[in-house]
Amino acid sequence: MKVAIFSDIHDALPQLKQALAQIRDTDALICCGDFCSPFVMKALGEAYSRPIFAVLGNNDGDPLLLAERARAYGQIRLTPVFADFLLDGRRFAVIHYDSVARPIIASGWYDVVCFGHNHQYEVDREGKTLFINPGELSGVLTGRATFAILDTETGSVEKKSLS
Repeated sequence: MKVAIFSDIHDALPQLKQALAQIRDTDALICCGDFCSPFVMKALGEAYSRPIFAVLGNNDGDPLLLAERARAYGQIRLTPVFADFLLDGRRFAVIHYDSVARPIIASGWYDVVCFGHNHQYEVDREGKTLFINPGELSGVLTGRATFAILDTETGSVEKKSLS
């Protein structure tokens, strides 16, 4: 199974559209927060029909409207702070904050932990836990618009950069 992982979209619709065009062959999408505006949720729901697992971040200013937009699309599973789910036989944890992700990773309870917030691309392992920060999709803070694609069969993670 191939799983795309986005974080820190920050209303960057051109980058979002470009990334969505590159993940057409993936089986699921994980979003680690900071959509910012509800129209981003609408863009996701209209463009990607497979399962979307999402959490809110610190810059999601209207969480009620974001949740309402998410409910309009049956494939989006939005949780306010923390998501915990099974995907392809692996236990995933998703949270926006990198500082909170670190003890979750150290717990060893999860096969994969996905997070964002600091806008820095990072992929590594601690014990059996693979952790992934896909960087920022917006590219505004670092000047690099990135996301990741996880192959759950091999455990490999591919870094994707937008031009």
